[in-house]
Amino acid sequence: MTPFDRLESVAAPLLRDNIDTDLIIRVEPLFNGVARDELGPYCFESLRYRPDGTEDPDFVFNQPATRHARILLAGANFGCGSSREGAVWALLALGVRCVIAPSFGDIFYGNCFQNGLLPVRLPRADVESLAAQARSHPGAPMTVDLRQCFVAGADGARIGFDIQALRREALLEGLDPIAQTFKRKDLIDDFQRHDALRRPWIHHLPFTPKEST
Repeated sequence: MTPFDRLESVAAPLLRDNIDTDLIIRVEPLFNGVARDELGPYCFESLRYRPDGTEDPDFVFNQPATRHARILLAGANFGCGSSREGAVWALLALGVRCVIAPSFGDIFYGNCFQNGLLPVRLPRADVESLAAQARSHPGAPMTVDLRQCFVAGADGARIGFDIQALRREALLEGLDPIAQTFKRKDLIDDFQRHDALRRPWIHHLPFTPKEST
């Protein structure tokens, strides 16, 4: 998993509430075996394209200034709906590394940390202020600093955010849940050694086959 430390990028404002995982990525590309890193063209498919398949120029990721934005400014309850990890994969494949919103769907929020996407919760007023700055200063970068836990828009003012310590550590070091577990392998091994002395019947279960009669 790619570590996340400090990100400077233009931001794409998409302040629409209740964008669910079905809107982020349809289930068909996932079932049809499209690789994770090739899901980008399918992300926000119904919003990005017209019925004839051409790009809708009004959609934020089709506009020149924000086509390659790595920060998404979203509305409340972003990522609600079905528990679809592919929604996070699709955003990453699109190039997004951070989503800033007033709130997130719970399962989507957890999936972000397992895959290297940073979800930042900020009050709606702050998200709207950042979006206004992004629109009034097209091409101006926004900063998301995970080490110091702040977001800064075009005006340079820092807005702090909170994040659970272990999740922050995992993103800073690029560790998925399995890698986080192995990082504590010595502690796990030590526990198992002591537990085996205290409760050997749990760790050693000898099997003696019965003789057939």
